[in-house]
Amino acid sequence: MDQLNKALFGEDFKWGVSTAAFQIEGACDVDGKGISIWDAFTAKKGKVLNGHKADIACDFYNSYQADIDLIRQLNIPNFRFSISWTRVLPNGIGEVNQAGIDYYNRVIDYCISQGIEPWVTIYHWDLPQILEDKGGWTNREVVTWFTEFVILCAKNFGDKVKHWMVMNEPSVFSGAGYFFGIHAPGRTGLKNFLPVIHHVVLSMVAGGKKLRELLPNAVIGTTFSCSWIEPRSDSKRDIKAAKVADALVNRLFIEPILGLGYPVNDIPVLKGLEKFYQPGDEKNMSFDFDFIGLQNYTREIVRYSFFTPYINASLVKAKDRNADITAMGWEVYPPAIYHIIKKFNAYPQIRKILITENGAAFPDNMTDDGVNDPKRVSYLQDHLKQVLKAKQEGCKVQGYFVWTLTDNFEWAEGYHPRFGLIHVDFDSQKRVVKSSGKWYADFLKG
Repeated sequence: MDQLNKALFGEDFKWGVSTAAFQIEGACDVDGKGISIWDAFTAKKGKVLNGHKADIACDFYNSYQADIDLIRQLNIPNFRFSISWTRVLPNGIGEVNQAGIDYYNRVIDYCISQGIEPWVTIYHWDLPQILEDKGGWTNREVVTWFTEFVILCAKNFGDKVKHWMVMNEPSVFSGAGYFFGIHAPGRTGLKNFLPVIHHVVLSMVAGGKKLRELLPNAVIGTTFSCSWIEPRSDSKRDIKAAKVADALVNRLFIEPILGLGYPVNDIPVLKGLEKFYQPGDEKNMSFDFDFIGLQNYTREIVRYSFFTPYINASLVKAKDRNADITAMGWEVYPPAIYHIIKKFNAYPQIRKILITENGAAFPDNMTDDGVNDPKRVSYLQDHLKQVLKAKQEGCKVQGYFVWTLTDNFEWAEGYHPRFGLIHVDFDSQKRVVKSSGKWYADFLKG
């Protein structure tokens, strides 16, 4: 399969590019926008690499037309972006900020005018700080708050947006934000993590049900971050550690929404979730999504670890294995995406799979000739070959979205890792299409 050709994926295969509001928009306090947990988190010292903030980011708020023009020039037919909760509901609930609604309608209208299909993610990590002050995702009321946000999005954008994603990567924003404390809001420990898991599942399902009720013709999905997990050795302890890590990373949120419950047998500490259950929760934990978005970048090698509480498992870092790595320190291992597709394809409850994020950060060098990024080109090509392999073996994978359009604010890593198909000079906001962007454009042209 040396020759990669778009036609091999079939006519109905969805091709796109993905972004997120907080990472690109900037305009952090204009036109009535409220403060999100990430606005508050980045304002604290030592939370983000080099003290970077997303106050301006890629200035997509002001330059959306030019960036959407670039999407069109790159022949990309589908554009995934998210709605900033505090831009439309500055206080999290209650009073609507019409300026925010108008802004997203302009973005959606401009996409459509350029022949680009908008794919909207409702929640991409930017919880209103005012709700975090009331407990955020640890407070069961968040299900009601989130549902109000979903209703607002459906009523204001649903006549033009057909494709929806309820949430982005629940395992990451719950684990990094409420267990490890390395992402906003910076909370730690099991006492925070357990209620968050349950409230996120209930919210994801409530959001899906509300979209289906209000927009019966919409295509509704939600997305999960997935890493292919392998044991370091064939020892029983390493194999068990890998199984536990897989349950935590890949199964914790998908299985309840498929009606399978939490993977308590493999992670006994999850029994602690029971105290957060209320009558009727079981039926409010599952929903028949039209598609599941999978987001894969790498694999992880796992070993037994006596000193890791709750799971007795730890990762063997890619650099310690002398693996080929990205600027994030992640192993470049294209078969991971094939294995992940096969793994999720085995769930009969999943109707359709889309790869809603895949991409790589490498150090980019700007020269007079632009940005030549052969490693990113190879990464995309090699991963697409693995997606095609899975598809040709009968897997129900029907789309692929590159992460990401432009270099952006990469959460706790600030502006250091560059994932974009388009280079951004964050001082001048000048855009330069990288060779990877040109390759993707040519590929999509067929």
